[in-house]
Amino acid sequence: MQVTPYKDSDYQKKQQVEQMFDNIAPKYDFLNHFLSLGIDKLWRKKAIRILSAYKSDVLLDVATGTGDFAVAASKLKPSKIIGFDLSEQMLNVGRTKVKRLGLDKVIEFQKGDSEAMPFHDEQFDAITVAFGVRNFENLENGLKEFVRVLKAEGVVIILEFSKPKYFPMKQLYSFYFFGILPLIGRMVSKDSSAYSYLPESVMAFPDDQKFLSILQKVGFSRTSQKRLSFGIATIYIAQK
Repeated sequence: MQVTPYKDSDYQKKQQVEQMFDNIAPKYDFLNHFLSLGIDKLWRKKAIRILSAYKSDVLLDVATGTGDFAVAASKLKPSKIIGFDLSEQMLNVGRTKVKRLGLDKVIEFQKGDSEAMPFHDEQFDAITVAFGVRNFENLENGLKEFVRVLKAEGVVIILEFSKPKYFPMKQLYSFYFFGILPLIGRMVSKDSSAYSYLPESVMAFPDDQKFLSILQKVGFSRTSQKRLSFGIATIYIAQK
């Protein structure tokens, strides 16, 4: 069953996701770092260290949101990063951020659907995604687009929430994710659904070996993963 942000909406998932992120954009960065206790920044740094072993002169950051992963990737000195996202409000926050950081000559933002991207075949050296692929309406369609727009030998680095498997982290994670996180998210973002959708979407996502199998199915030849923080998140590496 597909998990969507707004249960009573007649819109498709991607339209609901766009609406949700437009709603929470002003508070997104604060909540993201606060609710993860800042650990998300360390996860991104680790993902960028992995990316540094591959060519990344022209980089696509899918589901870029407010551009945090794109900003982190700029440390690798690529000639161009395109941040791509459904939500115009999130992109507007990102544009302000990169201009403030003096990165607007390197990072540009573009609105669009990750399952039907307006890019040429084999246009990018690398693709990054942080906490975005579980929001795809059709996961395989989005991943096939990654294969299409990547150059030969290109790499995708995907940072995504996953599910801890062992006591006590599994139990602590469930308590925080389903009890504490939605409550704080609702209070700060004023969107009653967004931070309930987050844990539901993580639980529904085919993580670990299931996701590696999907990456192989859509056309990636080499895949691996690195689980982080007792399995709270995972970095997936897939090479074309």
